Amino acid sequence: MKKMRVNARLLASIAALMMLLPVGIAHAATVVALGASNTAGKGVSPSEAYPAQLEAILRARGLDVTVINAGISGDTTGGMMARLDSAVPKGTRVVILQPGGNDLRKGARNYTTELVSRLRTMGVKVVMLPNTMLRGKPHQVDGQHLTPEGYRMLAQQLAGPVSSALRN
Repeated sequence: MKKMRVNARLLASIAALMMLLPVGIAHAATVVALGASNTAGKGVSPSEAYPAQLEAILRARGLDVTVINAGISGDTTGGMMARLDSAVPKGTRVVILQPGGNDLRKGARNYTTELVSRLRTMGVKVVMLPNTMLRGKPHQVDGQHLTPEGYRMLAQQLAGPVSSALRN
């Protein structure tokens, strides 16, 4: 009988703790990297693309963050606009937007202004990644896409603005 009372108390304690757990669990902040091939990490492994490297840098700085790579090689801002709702989950705090040069190369309309406006309406902070940020970093033989080291340098460069956006 005494043994059953101890087990019952133990079970009651465990049940009480489990009810408290969801209140104490903090969910990682979500950052979405939305863009074309240099966001997707064309020519490198997923872990070498800048979104994965950025997540590692931010976590090393003590931020509880998940960086989603929503880059698609060859994408245009029109394509990004069309997939915005599926690419940017509800609750996303920051989007790193890399419009790239595909609109110009493909003769497509540029939707950057509309993308930024829509993201802000959704309550998402936007960190722009212009093509100028790719300059001066190591590129692959194609001259368009960064090497793993180039993506690491880019992730380091983005870490400050993304950290600031997450904190504000």
